[in-house]
Amino acid sequence: MIVITTPTGHIGGRLLDILLNEAPGRGEGLRVIVRDPGRLPAEVRARVDVVTGSHGDAEVVDRAFTGADAVFWAVPPAPRTPSLDAAYSGFTRAAAHALTAHGVGHVVGVSALGRNTPVADRAGHVTASLAMDDLIAGTGVAYRALVNPTFMDNLLWQQASIRDDGVFTGTLAADRQVPIAATRDIAAAAAALLLDRSWTGTGEVPVLGPEDLSANDLARVMSEVLGRPVRYERQSLDDLRAGLTGQGFGAAHAQGLVDMMRAKEAGLDEGVRRTPGTASPTTFRTWCEEVLKAVVEA
Repeated sequence: MIVITTPTGHIGGRLLDILLNEAPGRGEGLRVIVRDPGRLPAEVRARVDVVTGSHGDAEVVDRAFTGADAVFWAVPPAPRTPSLDAAYSGFTRAAAHALTAHGVGHVVGVSALGRNTPVADRAGHVTASLAMDDLIAGTGVAYRALVNPTFMDNLLWQQASIRDDGVFTGTLAADRQVPIAATRDIAAAAAALLLDRSWTGTGEVPVLGPEDLSANDLARVMSEVLGRPVRYERQSLDDLRAGLTGQGFGAAHAQGLVDMMRAKEAGLDEGVRRTPGTASPTTFRTWCEEVLKAVVEA
């Protein structure tokens, strides 16, 4: 039995699609934890065991992990969290206890690059995510953290600005080339680990995308794919914080994002070398053609 958290999210939803196609042929049952089962299509609900509730709740994970062999773990967004520790390790503590109580063998988690960089201890959300990894690994379960750079899919948050004004924003220098990955590739990496559980111990699995790209590179590709000019505007970290708080994000969440972006400017995502094993296949152009264009033109 494989348990999937966040089955309606960008990564969890794609992972569920993959496993629905591949797990039955391998004799694997699927169970999902979801707050609102109505967000899952009826045909999906008919094929999985549904546990309703939050996977931060002790009673919910106790039910979900009963008889489970493996778990996909991702924490949900928590824009009004009182602290980043509460959003990551605090949210995960009940699950860590349940993993031990039910003898779950393998866990695959969504995390971030940066562990071995000088700024790992002051990188906001990334620092909190790495501490969550340590909490899970400390249970004794076989654990693989999928460590990721910025998601291509994060640009969907700016779809209106891209569509209406031909502008997207960020805090990195316009010509700084960094890794960027598609969430569907992260889901595929998770599926491979969950379906072949021959691995032991703890470790990280980087998902780096096929190439490093700058914001100027992203603007060029988006312009070509969308058939309209798209440009990048760099914003200050203070402007980022003000924009987040203006949208209702709590102080801890906003400051965590500011600290994370400051750390990315200092090389947080650049500590792992791209190899055939760490490169993921989806190019930014392909992602724009298959995902962004449909959303912007809808």
